[in-house]
Amino acid sequence: MLSAIYPVVEGHGEVSAVPILLRRFAYEIFQNYEIRILEPYRLPKGQMVSDDRLERVVEFAARKLDPQGGRGAIVVLLDADTDCPATLGPELLARVQQARPDVPSSVNIAKHEFEAWFLAAAVSLRGASGVSQNADAPPEPENIQDAKGYLTRNIMEPEAHYSETIDQPRFTAVFDIHQARSCPSFDKLWRDLDQLFSANGV
Repeated sequence: MLSAIYPVVEGHGEVSAVPILLRRFAYEIFQNYEIRILEPYRLPKGQMVSDDRLERVVEFAARKLDPQGGRGAIVVLLDADTDCPATLGPELLARVQQARPDVPSSVNIAKHEFEAWFLAAAVSLRGASGVSQNADAPPEPENIQDAKGYLTRNIMEPEAHYSETIDQPRFTAVFDIHQARSCPSFDKLWRDLDQLFSANGV
């Protein structure tokens, strides 16, 4: 059974939000109530893509996972911003797997931002932390380059303002993860986690 996940993230909001998201997957989708989600390692994207910091963090994560017993996995999650996820994702995954081929791993890149997943599930966020009761998902939410700004301008009440460190964890706890699968990058995350959990006996 998959016993632990060590997340590697780029943003301050993801440090709080990604463990919530991974626990929701573990509990709601894979019925694994014993898994440990370790505190994420925050590695800014510039460092993640430009030098050997990613490999060093992967080695650190593998050492942290080792005492957990059972099987652990490393999950890297970052925003594409203006990069192409189909190019950057495989490049980073190859580096992660080369650094520690013995540890199951996944690299997932939100196009363009993590918050696009909230836009796809906007209906499920109605009434949550300043979100309008009339909020609806825009067409093709992953094509919106400033998803954070779009949330503030089009999904939230007039006096509300999206805060990454405050609202990202709050929204992650309640947004409909089934609706968010309309985003290809979120669907990939779902499939990657399915593979990690299935390969470890869930």
